[in-house]
Amino acid sequence: MLDAIRWDSDLIRRYDLAGPRYTSYPTAVQFHSQVGTFDLFHALRDSRKALRPLSLYVHVPFCANICYYCACNKVITKDRGRAAPYLQRLEQEIQLIACHLDPAQKVEQLHFGGGTPTFLSHDELRQLMAHLRKHFNLLDDDSGDYGIEIDPREADWSTMGLLRELGFNRVSIGLQDLDPAVQRAVNRLQSLEETRAVIDAARTLQFRSINIDLIYGLPKQTPENFARTVEEVISLQPDRLSVFNYAHLPERFMPQRRINGNELPAPAQKLEMLERTIEQLTAAGYRYIGMDHFALPDDELAIAQEEQTLQRNFQGYTTHGHCDLIGLGVSAISQIGDLYCQNSSDLSAYQNTLAAAQLATSRGLVCNADDRLRRAVIQQLICNFNLEFAEIEQQFNIDFLGYFGALWPQLQGMASDGLIELDRERIAVLPAGRLLVRSVCMVFDAYLEQQNRQRFSRVI
Repeated sequence: MLDAIRWDSDLIRRYDLAGPRYTSYPTAVQFHSQVGTFDLFHALRDSRKALRPLSLYVHVPFCANICYYCACNKVITKDRGRAAPYLQRLEQEIQLIACHLDPAQKVEQLHFGGGTPTFLSHDELRQLMAHLRKHFNLLDDDSGDYGIEIDPREADWSTMGLLRELGFNRVSIGLQDLDPAVQRAVNRLQSLEETRAVIDAARTLQFRSINIDLIYGLPKQTPENFARTVEEVISLQPDRLSVFNYAHLPERFMPQRRINGNELPAPAQKLEMLERTIEQLTAAGYRYIGMDHFALPDDELAIAQEEQTLQRNFQGYTTHGHCDLIGLGVSAISQIGDLYCQNSSDLSAYQNTLAAAQLATSRGLVCNADDRLRRAVIQQLICNFNLEFAEIEQQFNIDFLGYFGALWPQLQGMASDGLIELDRERIAVLPAGRLLVRSVCMVFDAYLEQQNRQRFSRVI
């Protein structure tokens, strides 16, 4: 079974290193300021000529309340009026990008992230979606994957009804933990009843998929109280679950400085939380997709993994990796062909640049031949736990063992340790290695030795 995981404490201790999550390769750490709007226009032209389908990501940075654990690009404000000038510039960006694409390019995937997208008023959400539909070919038959991140404290039945009316059919719900002491320690008070009400609304309104986010390793968490949270979440029967490891990096993320480091669980407790969570979710019928993600067997991600067609991009695991990803809004990242580019992460800079009728592209990277090859290798390993050398050789016209010969001793060490099965034709990630698949991918990362590992979270 693809979803089989074997817990091996010794392997975890040895291979639980800090490293990238590989939503892209090369990772965003490699982006540089030499990439700008000219590169973006060139990539959009190629996308238009090839009539490639699209995936849109729209970043809404505003939150009414600060969550101390959060590492997202956000603006904390109670002033709902802050959204109006931002939306004006966002609509400008939509127009500037869309005129370089073909109306025949269908938007197969759409995702609103944040921040808190439902910080926007109902009228603002209507206006934004109308603008997207005017300039992009959004599907009207509910066949696309159109998702939005929901904070249950910022949504009610009428909000969920509006979102369904606007074409959204997937929701991702931030929950993190249900224990009141943990919630107080991270400044996110959110009752089970609030969360259940949003899920009940989503089911009644026939949203196609519900995802819930949890975080382990938060202050005041214990294996016992987190297990209770997981049990409550299982009773809500989400289609997907994301169970993230909290990375405490207060030197990089200012809100985390409000967390009392003495209240964080010890590493051994975090491992116990994860082990228990895996046991609970597996017993409830969830499959381990990889990289903190679980899904019910009939979910599209689980089916794609069975069929070896699962992909990964800046939106995480996806069945739409063949689409060109257009990022809209402050800090949003695009992946168009071999181009990665990111908008300015500073709200004022983003708005001022667009006010001058210029796109806010601030940095990026154009993949070279080696990047494309390694990207394909990492994608296969992290999505399907399997890599057939012949497929890579045929796709890139190389001899795999010759090209990656210098890595062979490391891979043999992993094979000896029981992480992978290795022969001259393939790599298969074994059940004991699946939780550590990032460590296997890191072997193929040509940039990793040059990087400060402190920029990354640990594998587990």
